[in-house]
Amino acid sequence: MKNLKIFCISLSNSHLEKITNLNYIPVGLGIENFSKEWIRDNVGKNISKKNKYYGEYTFHYWLWKNNFIDIEDGNWIGFCTYRRFWSNTTEGNYYGKLKDSILQQTPKEWNNYESVLVKALPVNNTKLSKILKHGKQYILKNPSILFNKKNITVKVHFDMYHGYGNLDKAIDLLDNENKNDFRKFVETEKAFNPFNMFVCKSQKTLREYYESLFKWLSKCEDIFGFDMDKNYGTIRIYGFLAERYLSYWFKKNSNATTWPIHFEDISNLN
Repeated sequence: MKNLKIFCISLSNSHLEKITNLNYIPVGLGIENFSKEWIRDNVGKNISKKNKYYGEYTFHYWLWKNNFIDIEDGNWIGFCTYRRFWSNTTEGNYYGKLKDSILQQTPKEWNNYESVLVKALPVNNTKLSKILKHGKQYILKNPSILFNKKNITVKVHFDMYHGYGNLDKAIDLLDNENKNDFRKFVETEKAFNPFNMFVCKSQKTLREYYESLFKWLSKCEDIFGFDMDKNYGTIRIYGFLAERYLSYWFKKNSNATTWPIHFEDISNLN
């Protein structure tokens, strides 16, 4: 891998050889006993105990706080997971073997960009059954979403799945530099860049993103806390807040493009 360093996040020690065979760097999160070949988020300065709530961002915190962001000029640093990988083509083609279908070096299409996000996921194609199940409070407030899905924004979608009003409460805690712009983003956009995956070639940009994000999420902890009795959509609220913030922040603060990903769980590979 000449100009691209990709960290692959996993929850299972059994994935080690499969990840290293892809020329990726294995990152082990969660409570499983990982061998010494893995990078772990539970040494040095860390918030690994919050992994059930923060998801992959306990690793991002570790990377940031322990000064492991090392991007030389012309090089890129990226992140994927054991079941979601960056495709090596603009069409996201699959060539039969995972290694042949995922990125090993940056494509020429990235030359004029500073960061790369996953292709946007529209929120206004939500199934009617999902709206009826998760959007009861919005239906009472605005029944038109049942008949016109164009009214579903990033904010409406978040409130349906991660607690009605929670996004507004979180945005109220943002610094003045981002509060109004991020609120406008979630209230007007009909898509976001999912899965907390990105690639970046600017060390400065990445550090500034982490600084802004973790300062905000730390404030959010005073509101949402850590309650394992909640449903998954609210237990993991910090990761879901970060997912929406990522879409907004990189587009505002860097020259960003999007790229397709390939879905394949390496647990199923021989």
